[in-house]
Amino acid sequence: MTPSPQIPVVDITSRDLPATQRLYSNEALFAYSHRVGGKATEGLAAAQLVLVQELPRIDPQLREQLKQVVQRGGSVVIVPSAAVEVQGSYAELFQELGVGPVTWEQPQAGRLPQRKEVALPNRQNTFFRDVFGAQQRQVTMPTVAPVVHWARSTTDILRLRDGEGYLSGFRSGRGMVYVFSAPFTGEYSNFTSHPLFVPVMYRLAMQSYKSTELPAYRLNQGLITIPGAAGSGDGEQVVKLVKDSLTLIPTQRSLAGDLRLEVPPGMREPGFYTLERAGRKIATLAFNVDKKESELAHYSAPELRQMWAGKPNIHVYEASEGTSIAARYRAERVGTPLWKYCVAVALLCLLAEVLLLRFGGTRSPAVAPVTAG
Repeated sequence: MTPSPQIPVVDITSRDLPATQRLYSNEALFAYSHRVGGKATEGLAAAQLVLVQELPRIDPQLREQLKQVVQRGGSVVIVPSAAVEVQGSYAELFQELGVGPVTWEQPQAGRLPQRKEVALPNRQNTFFRDVFGAQQRQVTMPTVAPVVHWARSTTDILRLRDGEGYLSGFRSGRGMVYVFSAPFTGEYSNFTSHPLFVPVMYRLAMQSYKSTELPAYRLNQGLITIPGAAGSGDGEQVVKLVKDSLTLIPTQRSLAGDLRLEVPPGMREPGFYTLERAGRKIATLAFNVDKKESELAHYSAPELRQMWAGKPNIHVYEASEGTSIAARYRAERVGTPLWKYCVAVALLCLLAEVLLLRFGGTRSPAVAPVTAG
């Protein structure tokens, strides 16, 4: 598997240098890309977090792409524009994503937007887990001028002191839509210069990450999905599974930025395979054998004999009282070992021969020595 996957973040803004660009591009955890204008939809197919910031118009194609992002489990963060003429475009986007109902603040000619203070975050909210230290002190919170209001949401992350929502999340499809009630521009908010800006935006991106890869796949699994691994449409698009000297080309297709592969029938050796395209490594995939190899079910001896009936090379041994399976096997297949008895008989024969030679022979009479007269 990919050891340290990056979170694809696409930022679609009306400005060339938004505050979020410095935020995400300096962190290796995120694969950040920036688009300018409401018609820039490149990279959305693989994005897990899409930020839509103060666009002058939401193009229908972009609206459809954002809907697909949340349907496959990604997140969309919307920072509205304060311009009155864009309200209809944003309203269509909110309706398409299931956000609402919402109402818009109508600006008054000649008057500056009225800012409100953001309330202290709820420390019990799991969104802010490990964000705040134990030190208790007075904190100056950012001030914002809301341009959009809502009555219901799936989750409230930040609220204003009067109880209205400033940053809320709405469940949409398999993903989430997060909406800020005020633009990020300095006239309407100082949130981007507040210390809370960094942890909030980082947490939005990290919560959007959903890994669909498995710790290991099975050789008999059939179809596997590699998220965000679809080709860009240029050059060689065929991917290969490589393990040592073995190279396999699986049946493959791309769908919504994901790569779907069929495990090749000839792929039978478990282990780690490198997924490559045009010689470039995409991921490392682990494949295990079929789960049946680890089957823990137990059977009686009669059941086993029935299961393997007709297999002359398979024998079932059943231990009886006082006899082990090894002893039964030796008795039926090996027989009684006789070499010990042969050695004992041979030793007895040698002993008998020694005894016969020592005590069983007739002594010859002694002959007197002859002396010369």
